[in-house]
Amino acid sequence: MRRRAVRAVLAASALLLTAGCSSGSSSGSAGVGFPGEGPRTAPPSTASPAPATESAAPAKGSVRVLRTVAEGLKSPWGLAVLPGGDLLVSSRDDGTLVRVDPKTGHQSELGTVSGVSPAGEGGLLGIALSPHYTSDHLIYAYFTSASDNRIVRMLYDERKPAGEQLGAPDTVFKGIPKGPIHNGGRIAFGPDGMLYAGTGESGRRGLAQDRNSLGGKILRLTPDGEPAPGNPFSGSPVYSYGHRNVQGLAWDDRQRLFASEFGQDTWDELNAVKPGGNYGWPDAEGRSTDPRYQNPIAQWHTDDASPSGIAYVDGVIWMAALKGERLWRVPLHGTRAAAAPQPFLTGTYGRLRTVAPAGGGKLWLITSNTDGRGHPKKGDDRILELQVS
Repeated sequence: MRRRAVRAVLAASALLLTAGCSSGSSSGSAGVGFPGEGPRTAPPSTASPAPATESAAPAKGSVRVLRTVAEGLKSPWGLAVLPGGDLLVSSRDDGTLVRVDPKTGHQSELGTVSGVSPAGEGGLLGIALSPHYTSDHLIYAYFTSASDNRIVRMLYDERKPAGEQLGAPDTVFKGIPKGPIHNGGRIAFGPDGMLYAGTGESGRRGLAQDRNSLGGKILRLTPDGEPAPGNPFSGSPVYSYGHRNVQGLAWDDRQRLFASEFGQDTWDELNAVKPGGNYGWPDAEGRSTDPRYQNPIAQWHTDDASPSGIAYVDGVIWMAALKGERLWRVPLHGTRAAAAPQPFLTGTYGRLRTVAPAGGGKLWLITSNTDGRGHPKKGDDRILELQVS
């Protein structure tokens, strides 16, 4: 498998397009990789205005906890749904992948991902299934190694004994800056069949505005780790920049991309992502009047959010909040918030890490109380099944 030496490519591509785009919010939390609908060469229309015929989601909604699916997970982070409905969960600190039967809660370990070097906010983070998983059985993972953050893919062989079912990681993309904080980590295959990755600036703020760097970006790649055709900067994997620490990725039913992002001390963000857009960090946090930066469609004080995963269900973005310990509902009208965000489950289950659509107006929700910053209770960490509207 090819391993990308990206710095030279990025340096050349940065000369092709100068920065310039519009930043900010409403008032008011991240996303999971699922197979795409089949490859296309052009990126989805991710930030187009709402058509006149597109109605807004209801301003108010509801959340009902149906059941606890599984307990006793350690530092869970990424989530992917297998074709039969079973759940794959990554452990940030253990570097393992676990399969969960959502009917019984039974857990079985696939194996340990070799090369993972957990520390601080780094470790085994987001996971996604190949767009052709039913034929190739490949699992993609974003993790922190001893030298960088990288994306690998591994063969999952269910015929082998539990604990030995993962093939050796095959690196498809490397060189993403690492640090004790802000490692990004969410990956997802979009409706165009391309692989999107949210990265952090690793605590080095200037990387976010530097298009020669992979830090503080959303990247768009082919499944083999090449810069995807149709990217806004020719020959570059960079799709958008000026991000502090992207933690959630999700598309609506019109193929528009949304992303959640950790703020510094004042504002966390939910953004509608525009190809080539500059989201302002470190010059802007939250809403800005500077026309060079894209404004968030919603923002929160950091005590109320510190967002991680997001998921889209029936016109609504659902956002998991870590420090805020709540699930945020953001109704949409196109790429705008249709009403003020609405909180649910405040303080009930502690820190919330990842959400994913479960079909039929339902969500999977993963807690994050064993990550070193929470206060674990008996049974933590857990997967919950929610009915939402």
